[in-house]
Order: sequence, then C-alpha cells, then structure tokens
Amino acid sequence: MEYLVGTSRGVFCAGAGESRELEGLKGHSVRALVRIGEALFAGTRDGVFHSADGGRSWTQAGIAGREIWDIVPAPGDPETIFAGSQPAGLFRSRDGGRSWREIESFAKIPGAERWCVPVTPPQGGRARTITLDAKNPDRWWVGVEVGGVARTEDAGESWMVSLPNNNPDIHVMVSRPSRPDTVFATTGYGRLDGVAEQIEGNAGLFRSLDGGETWQYLWQGRLPRYTRPMVIDSRNEALTVACAPTAFSSYKDEGGAKAMLYRSDDGGESWRSLCDAAHSPSAACLLGVAVGERSGDVLVTTDTGELWNVTPEASWTMLAGGLPPAWSVLPL
Repeated sequence: MEYLVGTSRGVFCAGAGESRELEGLKGHSVRALVRIGEALFAGTRDGVFHSADGGRSWTQAGIAGREIWDIVPAPGDPETIFAGSQPAGLFRSRDGGRSWREIESFAKIPGAERWCVPVTPPQGGRARTITLDAKNPDRWWVGVEVGGVARTEDAGESWMVSLPNNNPDIHVMVSRPSRPDTVFATTGYGRLDGVAEQIEGNAGLFRSLDGGETWQYLWQGRLPRYTRPMVIDSRNEALTVACAPTAFSSYKDEGGAKAMLYRSDDGGESWRSLCDAAHSPSAACLLGVAVGERSGDVLVTTDTGELWNVTPEASWTMLAGGLPPAWSVLPL
C-alpha cells in the first residue's frame, strides 16, 4: 500500500519503507489532499493543485495567491468541488476543478471583516473546514478560524453564524453520514480579541444535533482540550479526534507535545483513548488524521514527519518516517 503525505515542504509518496518527493509541489505546505474520481487535488499556500497521474506530478489548478485549507466534493456530484481559503473565502468549481469562482456572499457575511487569527501581527481568518449535507445539496457549513460556524440552507444565498459556547475558533467539522443534522466541531482558544483562558469549556469538541443552530460540549473532564484534527469513518461512523495542550504544542517542548488521540463509537456519547503505551501521551504533535484502509483504522501524521496506522485496538504501526512535518495523508 502506498500513501500520499502532504507536508510543510511538498508531497511525498510513502510505502514499503521508502518515501520519495513528488514533482510539482516542492516547497509547498500542503494542508489538504483529496481524491475526486480519478483526479487528485492538493490545497497549498498558493492555491489548488491537480494531479491526473496518481500524484506523480502536479499542476496549478486555480485560486493562486490564497492558502487552501480544505477541498470537498459535492455529494453525488464530482464535477462540483468546494475549497476554503485564507484570507477567509469560499470557492466553487462546477467543472471538476478546471476553473473556480468565489462565492461572494460568504465574504459578505456581517462581521466577516473582523474574522482573524489573533497572532502577532494578526492574520486574516481561515475558512478552514467545509461540511456538506449528504442529503440536501443546498445546505453547507463552513468553519472559520477565528469567526465561527457559518451555515447556509439555500446554497449560499443567505448565511447564519453560530458560536459553540461563544467559541469562534473552529478547526475541523464533520457530520454523521446517516444523520447529517449531527455536526461535530473541534475548537481552540482563539478569540477575535485575543486568546481565551485555558479552562474547561473554552476549547474542545462540540456537537450539534440540529444542523448547527445549537451546540453541546462533549469534552468534559478530558485533557488536553485543544482539539484540531478529526475524521469520521463513513463505514461505521467511528469518530476520531486528536488534541494537544495548545496551538503551538510541539515535539520540541520539554516533555514533548503531550498529544492524545481519542475515539468515539457512539456519536460522541463516550470516548476512549486510541493511544498505546508509547503515545500516552504522544511526544510528537498529531497534525492530521484520515480514514485508514481497514474499517475502523485511522492514519495519523505528526510534526516529526511520521505516518502511523492506528487500529481500533490502539495498535500503532509506523508506515513512514523522516519526512517534514506532515499535515495530510491520502491512501493510493
């Protein structure tokens, strides 16, 4: 089995104990990798890139000058693809990624001018995550870091924004395939005017049972609280979440990143650790999670440039190492 790994310095093909860098994306930070039909797409700091040969080579496909954080195909319509960017923008292609147009109504949401990442100096907000209703093509959710959950029920004609527990720092959202009204969101401590106190309730995982109108906090008593990567397996709806103490947790910290990986098999009602003895907690920060080849397995990427396969029984197998910090992974 081979895997494409998106890193801070390009895309690598990993498998059989070896890794090789692929042409066309050298030096690019690759936050998103997705297969749509026979085509592959990568989200980079300079727009969307496309590969028609299984990832061996890549070409610029649009939205140049924007950092792309998420790429999502419309359910049942591979010709329609959405991309979220920084500065916060929502783009759509109706021709399989050959051309892109910005959905201008998203950028005109009241208050969007205040969306930002509160670092020094502040950066523009990120349309970091996109979730589409599998049963209603007109309903979309876009998570903004830092801005909140923007949702539309009329294909972008109008928008509403909600803040889970007044938290606008949205990282990753997914919905349950069998119940699209159930939406999960990982969050951090960022606020429009700075950084929130690191106490329970100010960061963690939230769930909405009504399509994003109201939210419940699911991270009571769980540490660490800064939740970021998340994936739901459509084969069994297992939900996997990676977390760390802060946005800047790193293997370079004293004692390491202290990251953890958790699994819920019942829609967020209960949780268990997916960490083995060597990763309880993990010294490496867990930067990305994706669905594995076997039902229930997940793929995990780290800031130490490792790729792991993790089973439902919390068995960790290293698939690749020695890469740059790795943000995304896609099985080939």
